[in-house]
Amino acid sequence: MLEITTKTFQQLNIQELYALLKLRSEVFVVEQDCVYQDLDGKDEKALHVIGFKNDKIVAYTRLFKPGDYFEEASIGRVVVAKKERAHKYGYVIMEASIEAIKKQFKVSEIKISAQCYLKHFYNTLGFEEIGEAYLEDGIPHVGMLYKP
Repeated sequence: MLEITTKTFQQLNIQELYALLKLRSEVFVVEQDCVYQDLDGKDEKALHVIGFKNDKIVAYTRLFKPGDYFEEASIGRVVVAKKERAHKYGYVIMEASIEAIKKQFKVSEIKISAQCYLKHFYNTLGFEEIGEAYLEDGIPHVGMLYKP
């Protein structure tokens, strides 16, 4: 069972910050073999949606209100620990993130920059492709929009 919590940057404790940055690095830098600057100065503006299993962070997203990243609200840095993906925690953390945007920011339109191989995953959550595919940090991405 995944326990979800949402925190501002200031509410994160040092252990949580370290664990979520470690998870992001494990997946985005090491597993995906992508050298990029994960610490981009945007975490301080974001809401952090954290999925805990047995007191360990295994899933995570960061949320931005409209205008802080895209014109629309947005979800980024969507990550689930490799050994936990079989449990479909990606759906759980994304559904919690969509609800947090609706509750915290009082909007329902959400834009994401999705890795192309995950289009179907995001389609099942209600996101639709917008525009053409593009490279971001050497990985094919596509813009997607959620309009309930």
